[in-house]
Amino acid sequence: MKIIMLGAPGAGKGTQAKQIAAKYQIPHISTGDIFRANIKNGTELGKKAKEFMDQGLLVPDELTCDLVMDRIKQDDCANGFVLDGFPRTIPQAEALDAALTKIGEAMDYAIDVDVKDESIIERMSGRRACLNCGATYHIVTIPPKKEGICDTCGSALVLRDDDQPETVKKRLDVYHDQTQPLIDYYNKKGILKTVDGMEPMDTVFANIVAILGE
Repeated sequence: MKIIMLGAPGAGKGTQAKQIAAKYQIPHISTGDIFRANIKNGTELGKKAKEFMDQGLLVPDELTCDLVMDRIKQDDCANGFVLDGFPRTIPQAEALDAALTKIGEAMDYAIDVDVKDESIIERMSGRRACLNCGATYHIVTIPPKKEGICDTCGSALVLRDDDQPETVKKRLDVYHDQTQPLIDYYNKKGILKTVDGMEPMDTVFANIVAILGE
């Protein structure tokens, strides 16, 4: 079962991807994790990716696709995988399809976790993070016991720069410009499934399981 997770930043697709991976016992593959692992292990692909990242540049589509394909070919992906954060653009999707075709494979599902922009801005601007231990909270849905203080380590909680409303808005603009076209792309391929990301997390997951089967 080969699945791509789609959805705007803050839609909750990462959380759902992890739950899918746990339920179906398939790897959750995020491009960020792949980059970090290859750079840490000093692989040839990792060295190439690091050159771009050190200059503050995006890793080119072809190299990103090579890194993803290298991961997909590992033994633990024999029964499938969940892709989270890739592809982000049509050229990346086309590169992935071409690479999969070469090994006689194809994606089975593209699941779009659909959430309205204003709800995402509200969700993300309510997030608070502990920079000391990494714990995260939300002032409405998961508040700390004491306002502004981490339950785990007692450090001060902060609103991260990338959760500021104006930053979230910019990220959503980029998403609609670059990633939204993927929804049409996978719809034409007949593998797109949409779930309402406004529902509670457990309901969203139940709806995804209804699509994928037990």
